[in-house]
Amino acid sequence: MNIVVLIKQVPGTDNVKLDPETGVMIRSGKDTIINPLDENALEEAIRIKNSHPNVKVTAVSMGPESAIKALKEAVAMGADAGVLISGRAFAGSDTIATAKALAATIKKLGPVDLVICGERATDGETGQTGAMIANYLDIPVQTYVSSVEIQQAGVVVKRTVEGGFERVEVPFPVLITVNKDINEPGFPTLAGKLRAKQVEITIWRPEELGLDKSELGLVGSPTRVVKVFSPKLARDTILHKADGTTGPVDELMKFLAAKEVL
Repeated sequence: MNIVVLIKQVPGTDNVKLDPETGVMIRSGKDTIINPLDENALEEAIRIKNSHPNVKVTAVSMGPESAIKALKEAVAMGADAGVLISGRAFAGSDTIATAKALAATIKKLGPVDLVICGERATDGETGQTGAMIANYLDIPVQTYVSSVEIQQAGVVVKRTVEGGFERVEVPFPVLITVNKDINEPGFPTLAGKLRAKQVEITIWRPEELGLDKSELGLVGSPTRVVKVFSPKLARDTILHKADGTTGPVDELMKFLAAKEVL
């Protein structure tokens, strides 16, 4: 059984920055982490590997070469291999261009039974990429998954839906997006860290995926960020200091009356 886990390196929550000219997220490689929900996806893949025979887990990411660090972390956690798709042609890709590139990568990896990814990423928060990848692969997709049971010919998943849950049986191959309720991500072991140091992360460029550069990056992204700006808060502050008289209170009452609050 072959499982592909899609992981994304994202800025720490307090470090998300956009280029005001292009509307593209700035990815310097500094202060980055694995997208939290992708950690849940990786943990679930490792759980399946540890409880079933002949399971291979491959972690896949798209981004600058600094994302090798995230893939090494995935191997340290228990993944068998890591693949990075990287190159200037991918820069500025929206969810459509990203999904095309990741789908091409999964196809190149050969027959894959199960693709697992986080429900959404903390930088974009769109939750679109997983479903789009399934569309380009022409396989079923199940979203908001909080439980997975491996069957002989497919999976039974529990999906979180409005007002409760639903159980769905889906044949292989299938793509699922998981939420935080599925598990509690673990930590890499010492043996895992030592193995990660020895593992060579495979890097594929656009030409190796058979993709035309017109389908990638800003050129291949129909989504456009029209304007990026930081909201400006303007407050006129009037400060009245207590002076032992009723003056400050009287001024406050006049202000509230003028604003028709009273």
